[in-house]
Amino acid sequence: MMNGPIPPHVDPRKYADREITLKGEIALAEFARVCDLLSSDAGSVQVTLEFRRDEQKVALLHLTLQSTVQMICQRCLGDAALPVEAECTYAMVWPGTDESQLPKGYDALEVDEEPLALYPLIEDELLLALPIIPMHPLEDCHPVELDSSIVGEEVQESNPFSILAQLKKRDPNV
Repeated sequence: MMNGPIPPHVDPRKYADREITLKGEIALAEFARVCDLLSSDAGSVQVTLEFRRDEQKVALLHLTLQSTVQMICQRCLGDAALPVEAECTYAMVWPGTDESQLPKGYDALEVDEEPLALYPLIEDELLLALPIIPMHPLEDCHPVELDSSIVGEEVQESNPFSILAQLKKRDPNV
């Protein structure tokens, strides 16, 4: 196992042959697409990448990630620290390989002779792990209470049919 910084590119088949495990932290700020959805890019992602071959000699990549991200709670509109976890196993295949022949439980990851870019793969899994509707746990959430009299006035003032009602009062033939 190698602890330390996760390299941006690796040769996945060589790593699988050698059964190499990479473990490290990556700053959330490295993932621009994820940061677009967060209220803060502070923090990091703990990543474990296990390269190996299974009984059928299929090259595998087992990815595990954990983080805590800051998002806007959709219930109270406050900042929420939300735990994010993901785990998946990829079978590394050549482009054009029939994926139906893969053992169940593996996602296909097309790799060729080029080094595998790890950061986009990690970012994709992180995006998939983010909550669709971020919210605090109910006991920690303090939704904003709206004054119903103010809401009622706003609705009456912005009623698009009020102009028609005024026209109808002026001209009885309308």
